[in-house]
Amino acid sequence: MNTTFGIDHPLIAVHDISALRDRLIAVGFNMTPMGKHPWGTSTSLAMFQGCLLEIMGIYDDTLIDEVPAGDFRFGRHVYENLQKREGIALTALHSTNSVADAELAEKAGFPISGHLEFGREVTLPDGSTGRTKTTLALLPDTTCPRLSFFLCQQHRPELIYVPSWLEHPNSVHGYAGVSILARDKDMGTLTAKYSGLYGAPHPCVGGVVFDTGNGKMRILTPAAIEARNGPLPTAVLTEDEPSIVALDLAYSDAQKLEACLQNSDVKYVRHGREFRLSNPRLFGNTFLNFVPN
Repeated sequence: MNTTFGIDHPLIAVHDISALRDRLIAVGFNMTPMGKHPWGTSTSLAMFQGCLLEIMGIYDDTLIDEVPAGDFRFGRHVYENLQKREGIALTALHSTNSVADAELAEKAGFPISGHLEFGREVTLPDGSTGRTKTTLALLPDTTCPRLSFFLCQQHRPELIYVPSWLEHPNSVHGYAGVSILARDKDMGTLTAKYSGLYGAPHPCVGGVVFDTGNGKMRILTPAAIEARNGPLPTAVLTEDEPSIVALDLAYSDAQKLEACLQNSDVKYVRHGREFRLSNPRLFGNTFLNFVPN
């Protein structure tokens, strides 16, 4: 069960969302059909209980300024980050009361730009239909745009977390953590900021780690990330900006997971019970690690 400010869904922005969707299906994710937002972004999801994996592209760049939330324009934010490079453009944190939680976040030092509401019609496996309702509270970071967050409240969770949609051939069922790439000059500022939301962190090799209530949030040096995952993509290294560059996805059945990886054309390495995909460029400049849980 996810908790307030827990990891809900990092958003991987790519130029070719169809190709990434096919690749994720190949490694064992049950991806939703392609959807569209009114601000020009296209989306596909892998649903877990209380959180999800989201990939996003741009289907109409004439709409990217639609539906603003204060000074923040969701579509433009994704578009502008995508013009620089593929990767995680912003990240959702879990909320069951976006208004109250936004006030808490603001007191912790996360400015609120505004709120967005939207919904979509869904057909459930039994043939019944309903309309989702989602409220976002936008927490943009103008200094570190890729570390912008938004609070995500699902008002109709029964239309989102449908049991059959949560089943993935690779047995992945949620997040174990995310890793933020930070140079030495940014480490102190980010640590202090996230301490306001999550409390004091614990030290780890190459950085610090916070417990979000739904996975760990690590702030790590480039050397620490590369020691675990291998070389960072050139596009990431040349961008002097902190960003989430690795996702740790929790799985329950190693045999099922490895069967999916072996049947795909994606290279991976195994370290004990942990599986790591070898080429982050194939996944929007994002390392995907599978850890047992």
